Amino acid sequence: MRAKFLKLAVGLLCIGFASAVPNVLAKKKDKPATNTPAEQRRAVHALNRLTFGPRPGDVQQVMAMGVDRWIDEQLHPEKISDDAMDVRLAPLRTLHMSTREIVEEFPDPQILRMVMDGKKPMPSDPARRAIYQVQVARLQERLQKKQQQEKDEDKQTATVAKAEGPSAADSAKTAEELTAAANDDNSMAAMNADAAKPPEPPAKPTPEEKAEARQREDSLYADLKIQSLVDLPAEERYRKILAMPADEQIMFADSMRGGRGQEFVADMNPKQKETLLAMNNPQGVVVEELAQAKLLRAIYSERQLEEVMTDFWFNHFNIFVGKGQERLLLTNYEQDVIRPHALGKFEDLLVATAKSPAMLFFLDNWLSVGPNSMQAQGIPARPMYGPYGRPRRFPPNQNARNKKNSGLNENYGRELLELHTLSVNGGYSQRDVTEVAKVFTGWTIEKPFDGMTYRFDPRKHEPGPKFVLGKRIKPNGEGEGREVLHMLASSPQTAHFISFKLAQRFVSDDPPAELVDRMAKTFEKKKGDIREVLSTLFQSPEFWADTSYRAKVKTPLEFVASAVRATGADVTDALPLARQLSNMGMPLYGAQPPTGYSMKAETWVSSSALLNRMNFALALTAGKVRGVKVDVAQLSDSSPPDSSATLTTLEAKLLAAEVSKQTHDSIMQQTQSAEKVPSKPPNASTMAGLLIGSPEFQRR
Repeated sequence: MRAKFLKLAVGLLCIGFASAVPNVLAKKKDKPATNTPAEQRRAVHALNRLTFGPRPGDVQQVMAMGVDRWIDEQLHPEKISDDAMDVRLAPLRTLHMSTREIVEEFPDPQILRMVMDGKKPMPSDPARRAIYQVQVARLQERLQKKQQQEKDEDKQTATVAKAEGPSAADSAKTAEELTAAANDDNSMAAMNADAAKPPEPPAKPTPEEKAEARQREDSLYADLKIQSLVDLPAEERYRKILAMPADEQIMFADSMRGGRGQEFVADMNPKQKETLLAMNNPQGVVVEELAQAKLLRAIYSERQLEEVMTDFWFNHFNIFVGKGQERLLLTNYEQDVIRPHALGKFEDLLVATAKSPAMLFFLDNWLSVGPNSMQAQGIPARPMYGPYGRPRRFPPNQNARNKKNSGLNENYGRELLELHTLSVNGGYSQRDVTEVAKVFTGWTIEKPFDGMTYRFDPRKHEPGPKFVLGKRIKPNGEGEGREVLHMLASSPQTAHFISFKLAQRFVSDDPPAELVDRMAKTFEKKKGDIREVLSTLFQSPEFWADTSYRAKVKTPLEFVASAVRATGADVTDALPLARQLSNMGMPLYGAQPPTGYSMKAETWVSSSALLNRMNFALALTAGKVRGVKVDVAQLSDSSPPDSSATLTTLEAKLLAAEVSKQTHDSIMQQTQSAEKVPSKPPNASTMAGLLIGSPEFQRR
């Protein structure tokens, strides 16, 4: 049965993506809301572009308010109450922590190594101590394995060298003896005699085999131990785990792997839950809570345009979660760097990202050292005085410090010009990249393995003037970077590039040049005011044109969020949704290149990708996505007695009745063939799943 549905799905999707659903939108500005098909289409279009998709009742509410008034409200999120969102996010404690607090609560390998080496004390707090004990023990185990592996390799090398040690004469003699033995008539008899000997006793287990056996026993013991705790009240269960000896805590943490931990801690309070999950993977807790927050905001926030723009700018100034300490820096980056500037001035956003420890770490600018800087020349931080109180002079590179980190790094300079501002065709040269890299030497991280905040280090900064895009930048320390950022933020090339990307997100993959030009003029005139540029976009005839309606294919994030919103689902655990995005090729914060994820349809449209979407849609409406509850009966009104009426109701609620005849007939045919008994009630969940997986829903 499921195979038939999937076959239908692929057919629907392939046909549907061949052409957009034709609809005409006529913009009627500042007129009273009317309940006409044209006004409804305008509301649907606005919701599809400015939000992560309409929820049940949203179209009617936007029409009642007036589309233009609703858009203006979304452009000013500070005027929109979002208290319910705050309640949903309250259990995710890491969202409310500073970077320093996150580092202390959820240590990374660098901090753990410092504790292991005695350079930092083991925490006294029982909860934090449990996390550190387990992670330090694991780190020690990995180091011991690595050392043992190196010893084994050295031993093997020595054995091979010894085997290859005999002289050529000895080797020749050995070869002659083997040849003679092979031709000896008594060889077979000798072999038979050997076969008749009693078998040798079994070999003793190796240390590795003994360790594996102990590990299996420990695992079994841990399983039994944990099983005895499952039925205890949450508070007592938590207290007993913190009271365990260190070796038992390690076994407990090992047993929490593979997703088993979520069930064990489900009834605990946020602090308890975080502690026990962090015993297994401290940095994973931080990333998972941030991923949950992103999905919950996309699904439930009333400030939808702010969420769309936060996602847009994070993607524009992309950071990859898989690069070491980024896991601990992402929360601050998204919440305190990107979000506050999502609808503000572009230059403010540009400066905030340039100073962000996350960006400094991701593009390695924190390691960049000017070739002629004080640090590169080995000049001490404090002057050393010689005879008569005169400062001592040192020849170049004498007493140089941090030699392994010395050197100019051009990563940030290149991405700043190519991806963040001017674009790849922005008219800059390789020399400009090098000069910009020199400008930003000294922009680094204070206590990179502890507090992790921005600071300017004059000892790393390249002295002397620089020349960027034909302009001379006077020596001014940190001020040089601010001057270059202002110059780039004010550039007409930047205005055009940012306008193009915004139009690509909100209008089409290949936006009209005339629209981009008008947006760029607003960008320059309003000094990079993002809200004003978006206003120009939303008031344009190109935005409301019939060719723009449902012309954009949803990214996996947009698809999953819109599906949950459309069904009015109740999400109690967003992690399974995050895993669905990974299955669809868009893990949250998982874009490795600085370019981020593509917004274009060609990246996301393929038979396998669309099949994954249909699988998700059917699982969602069938109630098979853990942590997400959908009331399909409420969607279908549960009253229509036949399949046709049920499908019509679902089409109206999920897609504002904008479903092609082909899609409607295909779903009806498949549903009726599945209902072998005529009197059997229609399968509303399957219909809803097929509609969410349809070509019409895939577009926004």
